[in-house]
Amino acid sequence: MFQNKDIMRKLILMISAAVLAFSAVAAPKTYELASPDGTLKTEVVLNGTDITYSVQKDGKAVLAPSRIAMQLADGTAYDGAVKLRKAERTSVNGTLQAPFYKKSQVRENYNQLTLKFKTFDLVFRAYDAGVAYRFVSGSKAPFKVLSETAQFAFPEDWNMYVPYVKDKKPTLEEQFYNSFENLYVHGALSSWDRERLAFVPLMVESPEGYKVNIMESALMDYPGMYLYNGDADSSLEAVFAPYPKEIRQGGHNNLQGEVQSREDYIAAYDGAVAFPWRIVNVSAQDKEMLDNDLVWLLGEPADPQADWSWVKPGKVAWEWWNNWHVTGVDFKVGVNNDTYKYYIDFASKYGIEYVILDEGWAVKGKADLFNVVPEIDIRELCDYAAQRNVGIVLWAGYWAFDKDMEKICSHYAQMGVKGWKIDFMDRDDQMMVDFYTRAAAMAAKYHQFVDFHGAYKPCGLNRTYPNVLNYEGVHGLEQMKWSKVGTDQLTYDVTFPYIRMAAGPVDYTQGAMRNYNYTWYKPCYVDPVSQGTRCHQLGMYVVFESPFNMLCDSPQHYEQEKECTEFIAKIPTVWDETVALDGKVGEYIVMARRHGDKWYVGGIAGQKARTVTLDLSFLGEGNWNVELFKDGINATRHAEDYKRTLGSAEGTMTVEMAPGGGFAAIFTKE
Repeated sequence: MFQNKDIMRKLILMISAAVLAFSAVAAPKTYELASPDGTLKTEVVLNGTDITYSVQKDGKAVLAPSRIAMQLADGTAYDGAVKLRKAERTSVNGTLQAPFYKKSQVRENYNQLTLKFKTFDLVFRAYDAGVAYRFVSGSKAPFKVLSETAQFAFPEDWNMYVPYVKDKKPTLEEQFYNSFENLYVHGALSSWDRERLAFVPLMVESPEGYKVNIMESALMDYPGMYLYNGDADSSLEAVFAPYPKEIRQGGHNNLQGEVQSREDYIAAYDGAVAFPWRIVNVSAQDKEMLDNDLVWLLGEPADPQADWSWVKPGKVAWEWWNNWHVTGVDFKVGVNNDTYKYYIDFASKYGIEYVILDEGWAVKGKADLFNVVPEIDIRELCDYAAQRNVGIVLWAGYWAFDKDMEKICSHYAQMGVKGWKIDFMDRDDQMMVDFYTRAAAMAAKYHQFVDFHGAYKPCGLNRTYPNVLNYEGVHGLEQMKWSKVGTDQLTYDVTFPYIRMAAGPVDYTQGAMRNYNYTWYKPCYVDPVSQGTRCHQLGMYVVFESPFNMLCDSPQHYEQEKECTEFIAKIPTVWDETVALDGKVGEYIVMARRHGDKWYVGGIAGQKARTVTLDLSFLGEGNWNVELFKDGINATRHAEDYKRTLGSAEGTMTVEMAPGGGFAAIFTKE
């Protein structure tokens, strides 16, 4: 066909060059990123339009290649089809101050890979404790996010601890309206209930014992992440609530915003924005999950010029759980000033920093925080409490608080109200997430702290606004007022700290003085009890992270148990140092925390008895004395049985915990 061989050779060379050039363009691009200690590695692959990443721990795969992308409403996307301009690498190794946290200083040490595309950046960070990534939009014009692809694919059909949304509703979309409090279901990834969404954090475990906790942080103006496994395989997919189109006031006492319809997008922006971090937290030992800082570290930093010294964490006497249970007094008990003065006097006597007025101080059904019941005079209560070195905190339904939050915060701050417990949000779409940010900022403006109840999990906002002290998003002790017989709260107590509490503080509301063993538990709304022993409750004050920590029981019950009450009153709510000593998911936990020159150690057990031997080397040099509360010899028969001992501590200490038991100890240096 070709007469001239030279021409033929040139044509072959040209074709070969073209093929090689095309292959070079089409070949996947791979980027590797390792943690500072080298034990954890992630591999990011750009292959056509796909972007995937995978994670290895100690050379073993803990996350298989997982797809990530964002789809915009105008048809464009943040994916591998966009031109990659360059890749940048940085490293950080330093120490951050962490006010009102489980440690006063947090080490920040990571390696970072930033893939800079034409219209967006994709940032990966590798810490020793896990990998995180986020998209950063470079848009100069308004845009809407139609959807986000965030896949978490696992090498095999591993087991998971999954917190499904509490109520199984007819459609998945209806499940976006939920309280974020549920027990865990333990089973294979392939056993996923296809009729249920689950919220994060969610933990997956490998046969070798590696734990992978899926979390998120820097959730400031974007819907929260749910997970779903519609294919019943070994891969989880992120799901996000669409933006509300129509919201109607309703729900509990008319205090909630109920979404009637939704838009076809999940978020809208005016321009460039950094999206939340997706976190894959990995541990080789269970106890490592009890003391990681990834969510806090990846939260947006607080304003460095702001003064947060006015924030005062502490414990709070709470009336709602014990149903205002007071007898033997000469006034009618209820939502009135005489009853709250009684609680204030109790708090003052034991050095409890706060008393809360829970639901009932504002007229029910009105969603109006200026419409106070005639039996309550808040200014008088604030003055009475201030004279006794006690602060007043008010409960508020979110709809009422959001009506005019500046006027509300200003009005009650002038009276002396120190903070807010805001409740019944029960959503995490973009509009609701924005409410959290606005509420934190407004409360800070008037030097008030916030406890988000009826809330999703912490996502770093407590770093951005250190006046955000607590979140619920936990199946806490309030559930014992109504949970059916057979509800296994004990196993939950030794499970959620490894999963949910890895994201941040919990408004669990412990402190019950009426304690029943698991088999004898029955719900009682007006005179509730706890599952487990007395020392299970005491141990929680050390084990659980909670800067604003409730005493849930009646002052009357605490007065009858003065020894335990005085001990609880001595336990701080924020810490200089935290050390996870021992534990296994679903079985037991032992934590040590330092505040000043004292160490506090607590342990709790699940359904089975547990004997732990503690290595006390964390105390450091010197001679130490210990005050120890432990399960009594008859705690398996009578859950309220305990024993208090005083002695010296050196070397090791062995403690026996009954089924559903616990212990708590204070170590003081001579």
